[in-house]
Amino acid sequence: MNNSFFKLALVFAGAYLFSVTVIHILPEIFSQGESVAHISLYVLAGFFIQVILEYFSEGVEHGHLHNIQGHHHHGQNKWLGLLIALSIHAFLEGTLLAHPDTIHSHDSTNSVFFGILMHKMPAAFALMSVLICHLKTKWKTVLILIIFSLASPAGLGLSHILHDAEIFSDRVFLILFAIVSGNFLHISTTIFFESSPDHSFNFKKLFISLLGALIAVLAEFSF
Repeated sequence: MNNSFFKLALVFAGAYLFSVTVIHILPEIFSQGESVAHISLYVLAGFFIQVILEYFSEGVEHGHLHNIQGHHHHGQNKWLGLLIALSIHAFLEGTLLAHPDTIHSHDSTNSVFFGILMHKMPAAFALMSVLICHLKTKWKTVLILIIFSLASPAGLGLSHILHDAEIFSDRVFLILFAIVSGNFLHISTTIFFESSPDHSFNFKKLFISLLGALIAVLAEFSF
């Protein structure tokens, strides 16, 4: 894949994810009547949980490719920690698509779903790049990719089961949503910061960022 195109696609996904978090997820969770201070703490916790996860994943969530060669210097099992960290993050994202009626309706998650989908594509590409460097057996690489791809559906499915069984209350979902929103804020802002490390003006990146934000707004208010 062309590196310039990959970076612009990453910026687009980051802008979309950030915009959906600001205009959809945060207003939704803050409108539930829970203490604003408490919800803010959960959002902050989610931000720093993502910092910890990225210690193991080395930023693959936001499409890092420059650390791939560095994986060779950390042992051949480095990919296992990477997979676990990415799967935990993906599992939490899946809970965001669950639909307790007191928090949101089924239709209201469409824009969030597209944000997660766009965010997962560069992460999957970067994960495969790491696996190809380490695993010589093709079937193992495919199996690990399948495990990663099933993490978000597993989070969604388990959340539904636990909610229907009244094990997860609406407040638990609210806390999970706040934590994931903190994850998204970290990932999306990191993409922006790292796309221009020298802080130089780049019209293409600005245009792609605004386009991603605009599409998020249109997706949010069109459904």
